[in-house]
Amino acid sequence: QVQLVESGGGLVQAGGSLRLSCAASGRTSSNNAMGWFRQAPGKEREFVAAVTWSGGSTAYADSMKGRFTISRDIARNTVYLQMNSLKPEDTAVYYCAAAGRIASLTSTPPRTNSWGQGTQVTVSS
Repeated sequence: QVQLVESGGGLVQAGGSLRLSCAASGRTSSNNAMGWFRQAPGKEREFVAAVTWSGGSTAYADSMKGRFTISRDIARNTVYLQMNSLKPEDTAVYYCAAAGRIASLTSTPPRTNSWGQGTQVTVSS
């Protein structure tokens, strides 16, 4: 089973930027899509963005478009989430997930059992 390890979270002021990384090991052809989710205190986990290893197709939650960019480095087996113009409401634990295709990650609930441990992002006002 694919192992996912997130990094790059931290404390940043509003308007700042962060880049999250998700390193995938044990990846197989059945894990062609990778995605980012987030969960704020007292709220449900929500989809942020997803990308495919092959072709680099992407999908974003409407509220993230324009500020967040997902990308992948095939050689490093790593997916990134570049977050710009951060707002206090972006504060959450950010999780990486893997699935066979993007549709499995954008569905509600997401159809995957492959999750990372999460990384905390805190945006101060």
